Amino acid sequence: MKTILAPIDFSPVSDHVLKAAVNLARAINGRLLLLHVVVPPVITSEYGAVLANIQEIINVSEATSRKQLLQHKKRLQQSGLNVGIVLKTGVPVPIILDRARKSRAAYIVMGSHGHSALYDLLAGSTATGVVKQSPCPVVIVPPMPKKPAK
Repeated sequence: MKTILAPIDFSPVSDHVLKAAVNLARAINGRLLLLHVVVPPVITSEYGAVLANIQEIINVSEATSRKQLLQHKKRLQQSGLNVGIVLKTGVPVPIILDRARKSRAAYIVMGSHGHSALYDLLAGSTATGVVKQSPCPVVIVPPMPKKPAK
């Protein structure tokens, strides 16, 4: 059975990623693997107390993310789809690529936030990093255009 890897970050584009990934999984009679990567906060401080709370922040983020992944899994399984979930903590690009290799993903379906080229240059783009090194085809779901103000 072919696997569709869908990294999601629970941002508004994630709903569109899920829809595209579900459609692709159904079209190829495949399995959907939802992946969420908790990115630890980058905090530099002279105050040890702030740094000591980082693990607590990560723990809360992991618990919240696990709950959201399980909700998506349950809903999608009820619609008859074969769904798995993976929760990791770290840097998204290498984790996504590693999971794609380990699961022998046929496709990766992921979102793009539509940042400017300057933002991507300064902060990096997860989608760009995955596309450049992916072991399989990558489907990029663009952000939905904002509705014009009335």
